[in-house]
Amino acid sequence: QVQVVESGGGLVQPGGSLRLSCEVSGIIFSNRAMDWYRQAPGEQRELVATVTRGGSTNYADSAKGRFTISRDNAKNTVSLQMNSLKPEDTGVYYCHTYWFRDVWGQGTQVTVSS
Repeated sequence: QVQVVESGGGLVQPGGSLRLSCEVSGIIFSNRAMDWYRQAPGEQRELVATVTRGGSTNYADSAKGRFTISRDNAKNTVSLQMNSLKPEDTGVYYCHTYWFRDVWGQGTQVTVSS
């Protein structure tokens, strides 16, 4: 059974930082690309960052220079370090991979507000 569990969300002031973590089980983690998506209120889910199985990374323009995605294949985890947070970063952040089908976590809420 595939499980994806996110953690690390919360309330932070503009300019602050948060680190999201995602633990995955039930797949061959090292073989899969991993993504973080964000869904803002009233908006569609959008891709924020990707780390390939080889460790290459890609970011949405809104995340470049502020967010860093990384993976630890020994622990089956992927993280998203978010710095210089802005109110528009607010939303539910989802960890995603593909294992015979799209696999999503339950999401973790990030709220950037003063």
